[in-house]
Amino acid sequence: MSRKERYVVGLDVGTATVSVIVGELMDDGGLDIIGIGLAESKGIRRGVVNNVDSAAEAIKRALDEAELTAGVEIDSVHLALSGAHVKAFNSRGVVAVAGRNREITREDVKRSIDAARAVALPGGREILHVLPQDFVVDDQDGIAVPVGMTGSRLEVNVHVVTGSSSSMQNMVACVNRAGVEVVETVLEQLAASESVLTPDERELGVCLVDIGGGTTDFAVFERGSLWHTGVLAVGGDHFTNDIAVGLRMPIPDAEKLKRRSGCALSSLVPEDETMEVASIAGRRARVMPRRVLSEILQPRAEEICHLLWDEIRRAGYEKTLNSGIVFTGGAALLEGMAEIAEQIFDLPVRRAAPEGVGGLADHVNSPAFATSVGLVLYTHRNMQAEPVRVGVGTLGRLTGRLRTLFKEFF
Repeated sequence: MSRKERYVVGLDVGTATVSVIVGELMDDGGLDIIGIGLAESKGIRRGVVNNVDSAAEAIKRALDEAELTAGVEIDSVHLALSGAHVKAFNSRGVVAVAGRNREITREDVKRSIDAARAVALPGGREILHVLPQDFVVDDQDGIAVPVGMTGSRLEVNVHVVTGSSSSMQNMVACVNRAGVEVVETVLEQLAASESVLTPDERELGVCLVDIGGGTTDFAVFERGSLWHTGVLAVGGDHFTNDIAVGLRMPIPDAEKLKRRSGCALSSLVPEDETMEVASIAGRRARVMPRRVLSEILQPRAEEICHLLWDEIRRAGYEKTLNSGIVFTGGAALLEGMAEIAEQIFDLPVRRAAPEGVGGLADHVNSPAFATSVGLVLYTHRNMQAEPVRVGVGTLGRLTGRLRTLFKEFF
């Protein structure tokens, strides 16, 4: 492996923050974080570019900081994509097995996936991922790898992720304008799942919830595969705006107050606890009960949880989440989010930070880095995947074994 190939860079362009993670592939097969770059996001709203120059400048600042801390030059990145323009659905492909002795070959598997992805898309949309879930050989379902089996009919269930062509092109254009090339684009939920979900959670059924600044992205995993994804048009910035309006204070000060004293569940806040609240136009700061802030944040937290639960129930996965809910993303740091979610979902809920990396691991031990760290893990595990490894890659056992058979589908 050349020196250049040892480094993998993940770029997460969020509504609030642009984060860059530089990972180094180690000789022992591990991955060390050697560089971190952060910048305040500009020109991005709910995962969509609304000012190319501002977005490119923010990306460039984060890249420069990552280069400085890592001591390497960055010329290519793996980019996370999110936003309301991302839509996904499940599809099925069916082919006849006509090979010798009716034995299923890799070519049959490829044909079945091609059949599943041959769906009519609305104008201006393109496929981002086609992710196999399981296979059916004749009447036998739940098959992970059908190659070598005998049958006359092969079916595959896949999860197809699509995005707006213009939105994706604009995001890539911003990255290119910052001076780097985009090697691949990865769905944000897929990337985040790499760093925060365990193989057992993906196998038993779990909903990953990434609460960002402008949107809340979620994904349902079951039997090691991704079965449902979605986006809610509400996120951490809505908490901040609620505080700014409710307490009549500037938005930057409201953001600081949220991080310093915010709690999404009023019952967790002592009645006698106070906080200092900034005022508008240079007026003197005020001292108020901290529970007032919590009473502003709790309705918004409840709204996010109820919207999420409605989406899960509408998709029919409310009884499959045996591992519960996993919160990640910057807004998941808000105290009380997990507790209020447990009350609403009546399921186990945990807040997750990235795992599985070395080096500067302590510096990225926060839900805010789940996606960017997950990007480098996603790439690293795909590079290291072996046909018979179990639990490798975003889709666990199934994708880990399929990865080397037909990489062009991932």
